[in-house]
Amino acid sequence: MNIMHGTWEARPAARWEDGFLSGNGRHGALVFGDPNDERVVVTQHTLIRPNGGESARPPRLADRLPQLQDRLLAGEPDAAETFTDGRDLQWVQPFHPAFQVRLRRAPGDPPHRYRRGVDFPTGVVEETCDGWRSRVFVSRADDVVVQQVTADDLHIALDHRLPNAPTRLAVGDGAVLTADGALLTLRVRYPGGDTAYTGLTHVVVTGGVTTLTPPGVRITGAESVLLLTRVLRHTGELDTTPHARALRDLLPAGADPYAALLSRHTALHRTAYERVALDLGAAPAERALPGSELLTRPDSPALLERLFAAGRYHLLSASGLNPPRLTGLWTGDWDTAWSGAFTNDANLNLQTASAATAALPEVTVALADLIDRQQADWAENARTVLGCRGVVAPAHTDGESGLSYHFSREYPLHLWTAGADWLLKPLVDHDETRGERDPRTAELLAQVALFYEDFLSRTDQDGRVVVVPSYSPENRPADFGWGAINAAMDLSAARHALTTAAVYHPRTPEADRWRALAERLPPHRVNADGALAEWAWPGLDDSYDHRHLSHLYGVWPLDEITPYDTPDLAAAAHRALELRGAENDSAHGHLHHALVAARLRDGERVAHALGQVLNGDFFHASLMSAHYPHRDVYNADAAHTLPALVVETLVQSTPDRLVLLPALPAAWPAGRLTGLRTRFAAELDLTWSPQEVTAVIRPTRTRRVELRTSSGATPLDLVAGEDHVLTLGAW
Repeated sequence: MNIMHGTWEARPAARWEDGFLSGNGRHGALVFGDPNDERVVVTQHTLIRPNGGESARPPRLADRLPQLQDRLLAGEPDAAETFTDGRDLQWVQPFHPAFQVRLRRAPGDPPHRYRRGVDFPTGVVEETCDGWRSRVFVSRADDVVVQQVTADDLHIALDHRLPNAPTRLAVGDGAVLTADGALLTLRVRYPGGDTAYTGLTHVVVTGGVTTLTPPGVRITGAESVLLLTRVLRHTGELDTTPHARALRDLLPAGADPYAALLSRHTALHRTAYERVALDLGAAPAERALPGSELLTRPDSPALLERLFAAGRYHLLSASGLNPPRLTGLWTGDWDTAWSGAFTNDANLNLQTASAATAALPEVTVALADLIDRQQADWAENARTVLGCRGVVAPAHTDGESGLSYHFSREYPLHLWTAGADWLLKPLVDHDETRGERDPRTAELLAQVALFYEDFLSRTDQDGRVVVVPSYSPENRPADFGWGAINAAMDLSAARHALTTAAVYHPRTPEADRWRALAERLPPHRVNADGALAEWAWPGLDDSYDHRHLSHLYGVWPLDEITPYDTPDLAAAAHRALELRGAENDSAHGHLHHALVAARLRDGERVAHALGQVLNGDFFHASLMSAHYPHRDVYNADAAHTLPALVVETLVQSTPDRLVLLPALPAAWPAGRLTGLRTRFAAELDLTWSPQEVTAVIRPTRTRRVELRTSSGATPLDLVAGEDHVLTLGAW
């Protein structure tokens, strides 16, 4: 294992949160690493427990919208709180683990020379000690959890009994001997219906003796044992025969099956992981430390190197069928916080922020596929709740339904209309990095623009269109109700969606209409504190102590407000950032703060916000993160967002601009970041030190961009296919 691209520990995980992770974007594996009682928790993106959300629909409120708009414009502060059909809060269906593959050995002496580690370029989790070796990975090529074990006496079984498993599950297990070993099955049906899932583990035994020990098998004297595991979610009874055959068919004839499976997997996984790398020149002795010890050194460059690498590894491993959930692709507990949902008003957005620039198109494709599957639901949200054509994204989804039914008085998420633009932003960035436009993205942008054509039907006294009702996640004005008027995020999202749709549909009557509508949106407001106001409507006062920074959406991830093009608004946005509190110390709040600070060229503020996370005990030994300090609530926000922050401090780009070292923290005086993608379709390697900065740019399109550095601005002419080596101070 390359010590810069992996992590290790000298003892097994005592908590599931510390288990090392592998995944292929559909199946996940969480590995404890105990040689006497090994547990591999298997997860799968489609495993969500029915809770009523499977049949929930958005509220039918469209005919009441005009009355709500009248009341809000008349100044009724609580008008939006009655815009409901009276339902209780309905959570989306919660994500849960499938089961654990449990491998027990006869009790013996404590393990000697124990080590467990995870190799990021291959995704292999390996544990070794005297008399034991286990290797686990989840194949990106064959969609199977692979585990190879070397041990002389082994009991293997599948066990669904993980923390907080419901008591009313209908569970059936089976074990049969096969010509090459055994087949284990576990069927679990949820209470009150016919939705179920089935796990299958094909056990391939080389040498030795296999005997049935229900609900599993015992293997003695084997040279090695190979386990292939899949999970299927289904309704009714499942005929396991073809699925068992499919597992057997993965085994190559006349070759080492583990090596063959690993080779097919790494051809995809390694290629993706190794596209981008960060080197901060950390001391070799610190790079060699186990992760748990390195986490006690928050100022170490080696820690940031490892968290950057782990963040990309975990983000890639969690993305395939879907992008990452709140917990990525993993959980060891049936009671997953916030349903383990895809939360679209900050969390999923932050986690996927590095996909385009840090060269993980696999993540963007997963996000695009999720959106594509839910497009009809988004259209129903627009039609049913707000009486409009086009689409509106939900704030929460379980990955199955994209309907807006999760809302309450304090969180009127059914009124939030900016979500589609934020979710489509990574898709637009992806198109810009590769220099061509996806027709699916073009169609979705047109649908978002169509929504705004219908929704922006009210005007103010100056003839500007008004966003009403308007909601700024998950905050409220100090002097108004939860639903208000002209939230800054809604203004930025509408403007961006309309103008971007016009770019994707040039020379059409719709494009002219959309640009004209965008121009009628009101400008942002600067409040009495000199800060960009969270609501542009006069009289709505800011509530500063909040974890979300929705009102600064125009700064990040958009380019609407920049120090170069809109310096006055950028100064107001910076003042808003200064006044913003951290509220409950959520990891996503700190890193969102840092991302906005990076766009505003404030390296000191970036370093402080990042320091709150690195010093706050947010990371488990697995290098997966928590939502709150002191490793409270397993959550992928910090782990997956950190690479995006590192990139934003070093390189920022638009289709027409390159910014080098905009917010470099003083703690990173030298380093190298390779393989980045820019939004003007070029690859970039950056090397910096106190004496010199060198950027190697490999464009795929010929174009002129503006280069921004600490010295100012200069034009940069790029020719497709010709490397451009740029040394600051000598261009």
